[in-house]
Amino acid sequence: MLSAVTHTSDRTPTAAAKSSPGAGAFRPPRPRPRIHRAWFVAAVTFVTIIGAAAFRSLPGLLIDPLNEEFGWSRGTIGLAVSINLALYGLTAPFAAALMDRFGIRRVVAVALVVIAAGSGLTVWMDSAWQLLLCWGLLVGLGSGSMALAFAATVTNRWFTARRGLVTGILTAASASGQLIFLPLLSWIVEAHKWRPAAVTVALAALAVVPFVWLLLRDHPADVGTTPYGSEEFAEKPPPVTGAARRTVSVLFKAARTGPFWLLAGTFAICGASTNGLVQTHFVPAAHDHGMPITAAASLLAVVGVFDVVGTVASGWFTDRFDTRRLLAVYYALRGISLLFLPMLLAPSVHPPMIFFIVFYGLDWVATVPPTLALCREHYGEDSAIVFGWVLASHQVGAALVAFLGGVARDTFGSYDVVWYASGALCAAAALMALVIRRRHADAGTGLVAEPA
Repeated sequence: MLSAVTHTSDRTPTAAAKSSPGAGAFRPPRPRPRIHRAWFVAAVTFVTIIGAAAFRSLPGLLIDPLNEEFGWSRGTIGLAVSINLALYGLTAPFAAALMDRFGIRRVVAVALVVIAAGSGLTVWMDSAWQLLLCWGLLVGLGSGSMALAFAATVTNRWFTARRGLVTGILTAASASGQLIFLPLLSWIVEAHKWRPAAVTVALAALAVVPFVWLLLRDHPADVGTTPYGSEEFAEKPPPVTGAARRTVSVLFKAARTGPFWLLAGTFAICGASTNGLVQTHFVPAAHDHGMPITAAASLLAVVGVFDVVGTVASGWFTDRFDTRRLLAVYYALRGISLLFLPMLLAPSVHPPMIFFIVFYGLDWVATVPPTLALCREHYGEDSAIVFGWVLASHQVGAALVAFLGGVARDTFGSYDVVWYASGALCAAAALMALVIRRRHADAGTGLVAEPA
């Protein structure tokens, strides 16, 4: 790996850059660093996403405590989580455009403050509408700006080589945050009730803000270097105005192509079977079978351990294999595992359940690197915004299942029907992935996919 991070293009811009009309912004040569600056930016991004992931660990732990304290139904609490998840996705494409307008650092710092405010204000709530406002609206908007579109923007600006690997690493950061915070938050909820847990989430988000403001940079040109893997110095582009208009126009262009709808459909099922189902309802479902909340939360944290391995490996595979077939395999394996889950839930943790956790964890968000690679392949320079819209479909799927899962539990007294339905949906996603057409494109040409 040491050879991978040594780079020779940091020393001088190319002759073309010197003679270009923007040559007045020419930066003097700098000594070649042993480690390319892009890796430091990726590291700060990783830490930032870990801090933001704290709030994502909490919703599944709040369902039973809020139900017991306020008497709110699981459907009502699930509605707040579904609003959060939907806004998480719907905000992402606009956040990608806002990063082009105002810079990555400003957008991410503000988003973290909004997350902290939304989580912190919940400690004073006494009505369901306040849960919808704080946890649904505020945390949803803030987290949407910290969504995977953030990782996509950093990857696109700072890397031209190793993009699949970097995408996998940054995607795994969310699972790493879950790994760090789930056991802690579950212990806080059991020992000190849910309010101190909400305050912990708020403080975690605020703690990351100084790292973002002091260490994150918007573009390689800010520090006089090139993207990792590029031999050409590129001037920092001017701020892109009309962020909302551009976001919507990219959606309209992408919506005229077949691959967009297939990617959006598969990713909606991805969200339904992960964030919406397992992340939100696994802990209360296991608790229904007599498993202590701390034990169930620890199992979900172990999913995060193996998700790191699976997502980084998926990024490595994405650089080397057919991304469509990778997606088909991932969705098929996930569907099979979900069909077996109702038979594995029990009061205690046993070896078959551990096998499920390991197997499912390896597949948790392994779908992200190949999905982002297909967006980049088909949509070029607009790929981060297109991926933001694809991510919106992911979160809409998650939101629907977060809500419907709670309704199903209220109606049928168990989650079994939701596990089986999600397994069937994953099988459909595997078939959809296989029919996406391949299209090799120049990354600078914008939308290149054939019309549907």
